[in-house]
Amino acid sequence: MMTDAATDAPGPRPLAGLFRFLGHQLWAALFAVILLAAILGTKLIWQEGWALTRYDALVLIAVASQVAMLAFRLETWDEFKVILLFHLTGTVMEWFKVSAGSWSYPEAGVIKLFDVPLFTGFMYAAVGSYIARSIRLFDIVLAPFPPFGLVVALAVGIYANFFAHHFLPDIRLALFAASVLLFFRTRLTLTAGGRRRSVPMLGAALLVAGLLYIAENIGTFTGTWVYAGQKAWEPVRLGMLGSWYLLFFVSFATVLVVFRGACRPGPWLRSNRASGPAHRSEARGSGS
Repeated sequence: MMTDAATDAPGPRPLAGLFRFLGHQLWAALFAVILLAAILGTKLIWQEGWALTRYDALVLIAVASQVAMLAFRLETWDEFKVILLFHLTGTVMEWFKVSAGSWSYPEAGVIKLFDVPLFTGFMYAAVGSYIARSIRLFDIVLAPFPPFGLVVALAVGIYANFFAHHFLPDIRLALFAASVLLFFRTRLTLTAGGRRRSVPMLGAALLVAGLLYIAENIGTFTGTWVYAGQKAWEPVRLGMLGSWYLLFFVSFATVLVVFRGACRPGPWLRSNRASGPAHRSEARGSGS
């Protein structure tokens, strides 16, 4: 549950505050919003006989959007570094998953490599863009944050399991448990509507997983990609929520390679009342 880190000023009415918060989230997720709008829009208007294929148009839209966001300073170069890294790691995973038959891209396209249209890397990059922009726009602080080496180890284990479970036992249950062990005390403090607010890190991970699940259904509804055995559109199986939940931690660890300043190390395995006010004071100070 989200709580206020500062209560000395009256806040907006709950509904207005909710809409404002959602608006801020959409602004932070601008790149993802553009890509989803492009996926839906091109599906509605594209004709089979056009010289430019829909997949290739999506690549060009993604590149143009990225250039525009940098040109208009909606994205920083540090954020672009994160996006580039996400694009590379996401594309590698797409190559593997498509070759393994997990899903496919049924439409034609020139800008395709190993049967994967290259706009797919931008979909993973959009997750990184959202997290990176959120840290900057909302002045996010993560405290108490576990040792960064353990966070990286968790992210590497999750990423490796996306590949290895095709050949070895699936260890995602152990990875779920590790994520809870590492982050069950961590809170994400942010500025929203002029106030500092706090939400559990694990709750944020579940929220992002839910949003990605909605985006996944938009992709399959438009036929942009098709899961193995899918004949006609049907909702993506709920089990995918677990995959997106785990991917969130890969995303966050990657972003924090560049945005380490958002992390506040602390007693992540035990309660320490003395450290709580210090974290809260530091979080308030970072938003001024």
